[in-house]
Parts: sequence; structure tokens; C-alpha cells
Amino acid sequence: MHPVNIEPRRLLVIEPCEECRRLFPRLRAAGWLVEPRQLKDAGLHPCKVGLLCFHSGLLSRLGEIKAVIAENAAEWVAVVSAQDMAKAELCDFISEWFFDFHTIPVDLDRLLVTLGRACGMAHLRKQTDRSLADENHELLGKSPSTRAVRKLIEKLGQSDSPVLVRGESGTGKELVARTLHRISARADMPLVAINCGAIPENLIQSELFGHEKGAFTGAHQRKIGRIESADGGTLFLDEIGDLPLEMQANLLRFLQEMTIERVGGSKSISVNVRVVAATHINLEDAVAKGSFREDLYYRLNVLQVQVPPLRERLLDLPLLASHFARLFSVEAGRRPRRFSESALLAMASHTWPGNVRELANRVRRGLVIAEGKQIEAEDIGLGQVIKLPPLMGTLEEYKLRAEQHAVGDALMQYSQNLSEAARALGVSRPTLYRLLHKHQLSWSGERLGNTGS
Repeated sequence: MHPVNIEPRRLLVIEPCEECRRLFPRLRAAGWLVEPRQLKDAGLHPCKVGLLCFHSGLLSRLGEIKAVIAENAAEWVAVVSAQDMAKAELCDFISEWFFDFHTIPVDLDRLLVTLGRACGMAHLRKQTDRSLADENHELLGKSPSTRAVRKLIEKLGQSDSPVLVRGESGTGKELVARTLHRISARADMPLVAINCGAIPENLIQSELFGHEKGAFTGAHQRKIGRIESADGGTLFLDEIGDLPLEMQANLLRFLQEMTIERVGGSKSISVNVRVVAATHINLEDAVAKGSFREDLYYRLNVLQVQVPPLRERLLDLPLLASHFARLFSVEAGRRPRRFSESALLAMASHTWPGNVRELANRVRRGLVIAEGKQIEAEDIGLGQVIKLPPLMGTLEEYKLRAEQHAVGDALMQYSQNLSEAARALGVSRPTLYRLLHKHQLSWSGERLGNTGS
């Protein structure tokens, strides 16, 4: 039997005042490993919980404090005088960036409860971070369809054959192309993306194949085209269905011979690229209508990846939303926020016509608008959604979540005694150890907080 890994409860105390220093012996007696530090050194000492003692010298360094908190995954508690709490700017700052606050003189019993809750929340945040770190951030998600796409991409990555990526707008087709390039033998060479529908027709020839000096009016110097600049790497042709018919013939010739001629030139130039094309339209219909060449279709459609719409992988929503909340928090200048139950329900009920791109934009909006500690359904523009959500996984996944919830509740209630926790669950102590390992939960002899969602 392996012993349970007991982590020390480290408490980083920044710029401790005399009031805080008098609390150190009792904090240590309560099981906290107290580490006093200056603000300038805080970034060198990661921890789960931080206690920041505001004094007159820190009131002008709010930007520096924000940078420390933004870079540290800890939950932060502020200690501040009643006089300073009368300042509106400081109140807003503490409300935005801190888990809780205490005014001087500090009630130690209340502070210990706050620190325990903060440690539990930091534990949950760490579990979320680990879950995110285990995922491929380019194609984030745990749904069966997302896992299937990732598995297929792993198979196709080492091939040099053309790949056709299909899916609705906003599903992440370019991310598929980037992943294919990243895991290929061409990863150290260029990935050049071309949006075939965004280049004016009169410029497409020059953009793709380049031109020689004097090839046409305004061609004052030689230009290397996009295809040639991708030599040795990957050429990503986005929205290939929007390419004009004339250019389709030129592209087909290049794919057959792997040579190009610059506009105004007569020399054939060999180019070695792996071609990945993407489209949101039905190319078979386009071939039938005569707007897309059948021979080019078969040349591009050697290997195929179908990216599912977001409405078919709702199990990915929490991970994706959390990822975007972290991604855009720096842009918004705010600490990443979690989503309320109503927001998660609203997201699960929404049909997501704009797919992942729409989700990213709604999360960005929510980070700016949210006033509370969580992002609400109204903040992401889904406050009127009333449709009940579909099932979020299989029966087995529901059972696993219920089991994890029960173990977490037992740990929270009997945080000092694993034998009591096992007895409450109706299992043996070895079985409880196995469940802890199965659900990646740790026992530290402390209150962990609610592990359910």
C-alpha cells in the first residue's frame, strides 16, 4: 500500500505588516507553512494561497500587484485597513483580483476559514489546469468526436499526401491544418496559409505563383508567390471552393507536376510542399454544378478530415470555454473567471451556428461585461435560452462523475481521517486509496472544497 501524498499548506505572505506577523505562530500551529516575502520576490515562489498585506507603499503599485496575481495560479486574500477600504479604487481592485479580504484587526478564526476555502478553490483550479495541460490545445476537447478527429490526425500527420479538411465555418479547420503541420516531418519548415476567397481575382495568379520584374504594370521587382514561399513545408489552401475556375486549372497543373512558373517568367521552378485544403461547402455539389473541377477534387481529396460542429460535441464546451477565458483574460485586463451553472446550461442549450469561433467571441464579451466572480449566461448573451440541455455524456461518464463527487464530499467532511471517510462511503480504506488514484484526487489532511460541478 502506498502512503497518501500529503502536501504542505504553503501560505505566501506578501509585505507582512506587524498585525500579520503576530498571527504567524498561530497560523503555523494551524498547519500552515508561512513564507513572508516582498512583492518583488513573489513571482519566484509559486503557492496555492497568498496573503497580501496592503500598506501605504503598495497603494501606488496596483499594476505590479495585478501582474503578480495574473502570473500566479494561487487564490489571494487581502489584509487591509478599514480606512483604505473606504477608497473606491482599492475596493474595485480587491473585488476584481482577490478571493476574499480581511480588515485590520484580523479575526484569526475567520481568516483560517477563508484560507481553507481558498486552498480548496486553488486545488480545484489546479485540477482544471492539469486537465487543460493534458489536452492538445489546438484541438481541445474530450468528446468522442473530438478524440476521433485527433486520433485520425495523428495517423495522417506523417503522410505527405494531400488532405481535405471539411466542416462548417468556425469549427477549427485551420487548427487541423496547423496540427497536421506541427506533427509532420515538415514542422521546422514554413506553414503558408492562403484564403482562396479573400484574394481579388486579378491578383490571385501573382499571389499564388509570384511574378517577375516588369511582368505587368506596377511589377517593379520580383515577387515570390505563396506557393514558392512554402517550399519544404505545408501549403494550406483555405476555402478552396471559392477559387475561380481558371485558377483551379493552374493549381491542378502545379499539383500534378510540383513545378510553378512566375507570372512573366519562363523558367519552371520545383516546389516541394504538402497540400492541405479546407472548405465549408459541399464540393460534390460544386462539381455537379460545374463550379469546381472534378479532377482537382480527386487530386485534393486523397485523405479527408471531417471536423464536427460544436453542437455535436457539447461535452467539449466547459474545456473550450475555460481555455478561451484564460486566453482572453490578458487582453481584457481581468483575472480569468469561471462560468456559473446557468451559463454552462445556457451554453449546452445553444445551437452554436458560429461554432467554436462564436464561443470564443461570446467568452471574450463575457470577460469584459461580467461584474461578479463568475461569468453569467447574460454576460455571454445567452440569458434567454430556456431549452433543456441534452445529455452530457454516456451513462458510464455520469457514474464516474457521481463517484468522483461522492469521494470529494467524503474528503471534505472527513478531511482529517481517511478511515472515517472510507466508512462513510461504505468502502474499505484500500478501496478509497484506489478511488483517490482513479480520480486523481489527493488527500492533504485539509478541507479540499466541493469537487462537484
